[in-house]
Amino acid sequence: MAKSVMGGTDDVFAPGHIGELTQVIPPELVDAVLNETGARERRLRSLPSRVGVYFVLALRLYEHLGAGLVWSKLVAGLAARVPQPSEKALRDLRRRVGVAPFKRLFDVLAGPLAQPSTPGVRYRCWRTVAFDGCGSLSVPDHERNRSWLGRTERRYGPTGHPRLMLMTLCETGTRGLIAAVFGPASKGETDYAHDLTGHLTPDMLLLADRAFDSNDLLADIAAQGAQFLIRATSTRRPPVLALLPDGSYLTRIGGLPLRVIEAEIHSRTADGGDFGGTYRLLTTLSDHRTDPADHLVRLYHERWEIEITYLALRHTLLKGRVLRSKDPVSTRRCGDCSPFTRPCARSW
Repeated sequence: MAKSVMGGTDDVFAPGHIGELTQVIPPELVDAVLNETGARERRLRSLPSRVGVYFVLALRLYEHLGAGLVWSKLVAGLAARVPQPSEKALRDLRRRVGVAPFKRLFDVLAGPLAQPSTPGVRYRCWRTVAFDGCGSLSVPDHERNRSWLGRTERRYGPTGHPRLMLMTLCETGTRGLIAAVFGPASKGETDYAHDLTGHLTPDMLLLADRAFDSNDLLADIAAQGAQFLIRATSTRRPPVLALLPDGSYLTRIGGLPLRVIEAEIHSRTADGGDFGGTYRLLTTLSDHRTDPADHLVRLYHERWEIEITYLALRHTLLKGRVLRSKDPVSTRRCGDCSPFTRPCARSW
């Protein structure tokens, strides 16, 4: 392999040589994750596992391009001669690396991004976080995907692609992901939310929509020591135990002492329309003197940061496209597919 001009090493894929992704995810971290998960190559290869990790990350950045074009972008900044692998070689590279290193890499990198002094990320002494689900992500219509995700049934039959439910916990001030789980969209958001409660800490204040006010889930959140401000469903009518001067009242739900705040919230759309209604908020912050009702109503608007995060994923990054397959697709193509583009859905 030709000598690189970057540092004078014979290894063109040495740390620091694989493009700007190494500025965000250091090669030393990638090597450590590969060693920990047993995914490091066992013999000298033209395409080491380290390169495979960065290649898969680049596939996510260039979702609309085929593997060969993504590879070209990954190595475009290298002055030395680099391998020009075939689609099959790139597919084999992805299979060899597997999914374990990426799961571990996410576990290491995910977490709050803001410093304690960063403005807009805290309410009093708590870091504000939110969780919510997104069930509108489509995956390739492949037998292996249908076997575990199933088919979403609509009025006139099943949808064209299986749907994936993504549930995330994020920091509202930065939209930084703290934790994520995913699986079949047929499983409810509340079930996935239980899997995320273990990532809550006593220094967090959780904001959540009305789908997450079940008694069991509220108890699980409180058991982590975290505070919460969660919208209740319209059918819930908690008993009034004590009225407070700011119009809120104390109640008890499933043995958990809570405070209820009722407010009229309206939003104006870009075309001048108005929508909204009565919101009933449940919170563990029971002192109306330190946490006035109007302060908490304004704070609840921060929950929309996670909706904006999903908006960026669905409409900005994916632009209506399906997610890439976990396993690389076959190189076989139908007659309408260009040899320079990613195979169409009929080739999955």
